[in-house]
Amino acid sequence: MTQPAGARPSAIALTPLLLFLALFFGAGLYFTALGEPMGFYQLRAPVAILPALALAAWIAHARGLKPVEVLLRGMGDPNIVLMCLIFLLAGAFAYVSKAAGAVDAIVGLGIGALHPALLLPGLFLIAGLVALSIGTSMGTIAAVVPIALGVADASGLDRALVVGAVIGGAMFGDNLSVISDTTIAATRTQGAQMRDKFRENVSIAVPAALATMVLLGIAGDSAPVEVDHVASPWLALPYVLVLVLAVAGLDVLLVLGIGLLLSGTFGLLFVADYDLVQYAGDIWTGFEGMVEILLLSLLIGGLGALMKASGGLDWLAAAIARIGWGHRGRRTGEASIAALAATSDVFTANNTVAILVGGSVAKDIATRHGIPPRRAASLVDIFACVPQGVLPYGAQLLLAASLASVSPLALAGKVWYCWLLAMVAIVFIAWPSRAGMPVADSKGAPTQA
Repeated sequence: MTQPAGARPSAIALTPLLLFLALFFGAGLYFTALGEPMGFYQLRAPVAILPALALAAWIAHARGLKPVEVLLRGMGDPNIVLMCLIFLLAGAFAYVSKAAGAVDAIVGLGIGALHPALLLPGLFLIAGLVALSIGTSMGTIAAVVPIALGVADASGLDRALVVGAVIGGAMFGDNLSVISDTTIAATRTQGAQMRDKFRENVSIAVPAALATMVLLGIAGDSAPVEVDHVASPWLALPYVLVLVLAVAGLDVLLVLGIGLLLSGTFGLLFVADYDLVQYAGDIWTGFEGMVEILLLSLLIGGLGALMKASGGLDWLAAAIARIGWGHRGRRTGEASIAALAATSDVFTANNTVAILVGGSVAKDIATRHGIPPRRAASLVDIFACVPQGVLPYGAQLLLAASLASVSPLALAGKVWYCWLLAMVAIVFIAWPSRAGMPVADSKGAPTQA
């Protein structure tokens, strides 16, 4: 089938995202250098992306495409719309729960009894288990971050560090979960078995997680949690039920909706002077806190669709593939797959989309270099996860930053797990003792690297 002219690979099609990053980060660094404490909030991201959208639309038009139609399809993508609904419900649930006293109840029910050094590792582990069970880092962040904020404020720990621990745990669990969309996409595109890919990932993800917990334990040795007053333990029930329902596999929208209803109900029952008018107002305030991230998500979805339709992502995949094909060997092939997955995620800000976009190219690279499907699937998943957990314009950091009222750039440096995961994975690729590992040739037969 003949492709439209706009589908030809093109490096120019990637320039709109570069323009957005240059404007957003450039303005943030400029105002920060001037001494503005909220430097990265002087030029809001949804405004900074507008020139990039205009450039992407012009490029698409020049390539014979209909930019408005492509833009609207990208903004209306089901994954983007679902993400926006999660943002709204998460914001409302977090604000209503806080206003109703649920955070104080959680702190008073036992977190305050923990040794300070165990708070951060404990939050990382809780987030990891929840994400492993429900298969979504976004749902985990929405459920666990409000609890983490209560811990941060009560213990005097840095908010960015506490939320970074939750994000790291969420990415850890999501990367290993057998029901995660990224895991499913990675195994399907590479033709790997789910259990085999899980075993490959464990050998890389678990050491990174253990190292993260040790570092968090050292960093978390601060003032113990102090509880000023004892809130009704019933107020903590919405949080507990949200976690239980999430682990049980209930859809994240239903989980957050039930949590929002329960937090308001318990606030009405157990908090003096809390009425339906305040409950409705708190829901709206929670929605308002998510307007910026919702707009940015919609616009990034449109920008990604324009760049993809104009051939930008195809050019990127082909460029990395050419590098991998020019040098034979296991390390070169694995490094090429890793670079493809990571770069695709940087340009799409969605690890599932990045895996789907580069999956066929990664499989081709794996076949040419004799890399078994389970290993290719593991690398694709890991290196799409690594940047996604630290991208200041990625959905995970944007959601957490909105809930915590901190800069997403400040969070990026605090998600220690993702940085350690990258280091462990790179060492695993380069490790000499793996040079003779059994791999598969182009027909799938065992051979030696």
